[in-house]
Amino acid sequence: MSIYLYRGGEKLVGRSGVGQAIHHQEACLTRCGLTVTDRFMPDTNAVHINTVLPDSVVTALLARLRGRKVVWYGHSTMEDFRRSFRGSDLLAPLFRCWLTFCYGLGDVVLTPTPYSRRLLAGYGLRKPVYSLSNGVDTDFFHPDPAAKDAFRRRYGLKAEEQAVISVGHTIARKGLPEFLELARKMPDIRFLWFGWTDPRLIPAEISRAIRNAPPNVLFPGFVDRERLREAYQGADVFAFLSHEETEGIVVLEALACGIPTVLRDIPVYDGWLEHGKTVYKASNTDEFQRIVMALLAGDLPDLTAAGRQAAEERSLEAVGERLKDIYRRERILPPLPASMPRRRAKA
Repeated sequence: MSIYLYRGGEKLVGRSGVGQAIHHQEACLTRCGLTVTDRFMPDTNAVHINTVLPDSVVTALLARLRGRKVVWYGHSTMEDFRRSFRGSDLLAPLFRCWLTFCYGLGDVVLTPTPYSRRLLAGYGLRKPVYSLSNGVDTDFFHPDPAAKDAFRRRYGLKAEEQAVISVGHTIARKGLPEFLELARKMPDIRFLWFGWTDPRLIPAEISRAIRNAPPNVLFPGFVDRERLREAYQGADVFAFLSHEETEGIVVLEALACGIPTVLRDIPVYDGWLEHGKTVYKASNTDEFQRIVMALLAGDLPDLTAAGRQAAEERSLEAVGERLKDIYRRERILPPLPASMPRRRAKA
């Protein structure tokens, strides 16, 4: 059997978490011994769809006509569409209707966390919805103290300077305004934001905030995964101030690399990332400042080993095995022989 991993729209989403998730799915499937194709084949059992563009709808309808199962990944929600691009708040209710239509074409919907599953359940979907992490390549993203010097040289950090990083689109939802506010409160610390968004899509107030960023902030833009790994490995703190996520692949990458991590206290992390045990959480900029300063000073317990463990539990291999369990439950794969142990897949 084979799985058709539909890549339509990948050029548009390639620099986002959705683009990264497509690569992760290919790796998960391959590592678990399944064949991945880029077209319908005679032995194709199912098609994976990750985007909600019109061509994705056409592909889903073609799959149904051919009697193939449609596995639709619910990466997007109305909630994380807000505070993103120009006009997104106005269009959010219509976007929810479109998402419900698209996901409804799937035989099964996969979404990264129990939190995002609850959101989609509220949309009235009548198809089975499972929570399944996007996963993280823990072989590639790993701690490496030797990367610190390379990171500092690359961005011109002085010997005594400490660095706080964040990663994501340059949009309000990702917490960019608060990141800049945090940098103003800590002028002796270097702040680096990795990520890029087409300026034509950014609201005027965000463009203005970027232009008026304090001098201790650097925007390296979008970087390849090698340089991003170097940043996770070489910086002193990862501060992720996002207001809404369905999971946060960059959080998993940071934890896998062993960087001290502080996140905004939002529901998506409930149940798998606990304050004071795997990460630190903050509710406002003052709390972020207090925690970041304490981490830089070494005044808080080191949680990086626990963070790495949380990432390993969501390795590509682990996610791939969980995906196969869902396939068996949804009759995409044949069931295991009765003599083999069976794990119950949770809807």
